[in-house]
Order: sequence, then structure tokens, then C-alpha cells
Amino acid sequence: MNRAVRTRIAGAALLAAATTVTTLVAGSGTAVAAPAQAAAAYNKECGSGYRQVNELPIPGRGTVFLAYNAATGKNCVVTKRNSPAGQRLWVGSWIQRDNDVKSKQEQYGFFTTYAGPVYLEAKGKCVDWGGEIDGYVVARYKTNCAAFAATEGRAR
Repeated sequence: MNRAVRTRIAGAALLAAATTVTTLVAGSGTAVAAPAQAAAAYNKECGSGYRQVNELPIPGRGTVFLAYNAATGKNCVVTKRNSPAGQRLWVGSWIQRDNDVKSKQEQYGFFTTYAGPVYLEAKGKCVDWGGEIDGYVVARYKTNCAAFAATEGRAR
């Protein structure tokens, strides 16, 4: 076997070993799965009276949450990172009435935990909303429409 072939085989074996998702616990011989990253959770960042009504995951990074206050008719968006510890990343949140760019409310910046809350009065109207974490952008359009206005007191 020539040197180039041996190097490729050794390199492939090293790559396979480096990318495995299990680790042997020293001395026990037991395989343990790598710890999963905890998903972001809505913790009433929008304030009193707001209830989470929708969410949009940003895979491997965090979640955008939409909350609604039935008493005021206001919606709120917060984009939260899965792991708030560590370096500040570019994080953003936005919301607008469906197809009404002039109503857009947004907040973007470098944050360790979350961007927002951003608020918008849109009782009985559809909203477009979304967020971004470190260049990964997600959005939903024409959601949580007037049908929800009739069910404000019930779970959605």
C-alpha cells in the first residue's frame, strides 16, 4: 500500500472518530450520548398579561416567541437564544400587521440572551413576525388572525 492511500485511510478514520456523538466514560466502558442543548423557553419577557400564542424555532440556536395580551390587544415578539451564556451574538425580533410595512416594530443588536420585546397593537388582525440569531432568519406571515380575537379567553 503506498503512502498516499495510507494517509487517506488514516485521515478518514480520524474524521470518523472526531465526529462521533458518543463518548466513552473514562474507565467505565459505557457509551454516553452528548448532552442535548436545552431549547429556549418563554419566561414572560413580554411582561404581565402576555400569554405565549405561537413560536418559531431557529434550529440549534433558539426560538422566536409570539405572545398576546387580550386586555390590550397587543402582540409581542421575543427572540431567545438556547444558550444565553457566552459571547454576544446578533439577535433580532420584529412584528408588523400583515402586509403593513409601516406598522413594523423591530429590535436588533448584539445580545447574550434575547432581543425584544417588541410590541404591536393588532387586535383582530393577522400579523407577520420573525427573528434572527447570528444570521439565521425565520419568519411567519399572516398568522394569529382575527379568528383569535373571538377566542381571547380560551387557550389557542
